[in-house]
Amino acid sequence: MARLHLFDLDGTLLHGTSAPLEISRQLGLESETVELEQAISAGLIGPPEYATRVYTLWADLTEAHVAAAFEGAPWLARIREVWAEIRSTGEYCAVVSLSPSFFVERLTGWGAHAAHGSLFPAVPFTTPSMDLAGVLNSAAKVVIADRLCEEFGVTRADCVAYGDSMSDKDLFGAVPVSVAVNADQHLSGLATHSYEGRDLWDAYELVRGTR
Repeated sequence: MARLHLFDLDGTLLHGTSAPLEISRQLGLESETVELEQAISAGLIGPPEYATRVYTLWADLTEAHVAAAFEGAPWLARIREVWAEIRSTGEYCAVVSLSPSFFVERLTGWGAHAAHGSLFPAVPFTTPSMDLAGVLNSAAKVVIADRLCEEFGVTRADCVAYGDSMSDKDLFGAVPVSVAVNADQHLSGLATHSYEGRDLWDAYELVRGTR
């Protein structure tokens, strides 16, 4: 049976940062977004309020800003090599993130079979507010994982999750194998494996070829 590898984005594939922070940096709004990151990490706000506030911050966002943020972000090394290896063995890889869909979905160009993020309108934004029904949370990652399992013909028992923070906690609890990548205290004791570093291949090696 093939496996499905499920990757978080912020703090996992991106080292020490998040997609919203990288996007905001392009607009000169990094400090405002750092405050929002701290608030959501502390549980002072939830994903819907966070999404609403960054949407408002990004009123002047263009596709060029998004492309620059994506290309200039501090990605872990060898992401594409890991996904190429996973594909070559007949397994599947997907990204499931709370970050904006218009950023996350770019990773299909690097070899991910699927990439799901919180549903934001297309850039540039043309409405004063967004539909919060598509904003993801930790529990939604499990729902999406189940949907992907059905799509690829696997089960939760065939999944490997890679993550770093509280938003990955539910998914780590739902699948049998997990890799904490540069993780914070929220995943302490939950992960099957733990990796500290900046090369995704080394994290993948912890589960490569194992069942």
